[in-house]
Amino acid sequence: MKTTPAVKRQRPTVLGELQRREPVFHRLEPGATRADLEAMTDPEFCEVGASGRRYGRDYVLDLLEKRFENPGEDIWEVSDFRCLALSRDTYLVTYTLLQQQQRVTRRSSIWRRSGKVWKVVYHQGTVVED
Repeated sequence: MKTTPAVKRQRPTVLGELQRREPVFHRLEPGATRADLEAMTDPEFCEVGASGRRYGRDYVLDLLEKRFENPGEDIWEVSDFRCLALSRDTYLVTYTLLQQQQRVTRRSSIWRRSGKVWKVVYHQGTVVED
């Protein structure tokens, strides 16, 4: 009788784990709730929008909650995804996002891992001019 060696399960890389979470706030399941958004964002979360304005966690979560009430088709494409360790459990990800086949932005997010839980701490989107 021939036996085959047991297949070892490989732990996904940090890069892969964070790629599955980006673009942040675009990969949520239908029916996502505010509690889901709170669970994935650090209490100190902030975002710098394309306008250059800084937005706090509550403002961003309020906006996302309204967006999820009337979801539209959101077509996006991620390219040039990179991940840089800032410390043992904190990572910077950067990528280019093409939305609706028209709007190009450069994105960056800082993610912190506590045990097996990832939370986004910071996010920024900058529009790429033609």
